[in-house]
Amino acid sequence: MQASELNYFKEILESRKKQITKNIVGVNAELEQLSGLELNDEGDYASVNNNSMIESAIVHQQEQELREINVTLGKIVSGDYGICEMCEDPISFQRLKVKPHAIYCIDCREIVEKSRK
Repeated sequence: MQASELNYFKEILESRKKQITKNIVGVNAELEQLSGLELNDEGDYASVNNNSMIESAIVHQQEQELREINVTLGKIVSGDYGICEMCEDPISFQRLKVKPHAIYCIDCREIVEKSRK
């Protein structure tokens, strides 16, 4: 992969990393506010509890994506970026444009998804 392509993906990944970090901080602050509320009835409690569960699930998903991005940024530094972890062939540029932190090429991703079912 050319240096210009690596820089392109590095910028995308770093931008996404900043956005996720900002989202996580915001959601955690919101969850703290929700936990500090004085709730008057069971309906209020259920509503806050439901919102907390949804927000926690979102944070969990974004933390996972953040871990994947950090690993991918390390691969850019080490020169392993864009190589499928299963077959060791290059991951297509188009696939990386859709998911810059992809670890599998399209074919191997399909194999992994089928094996999870």
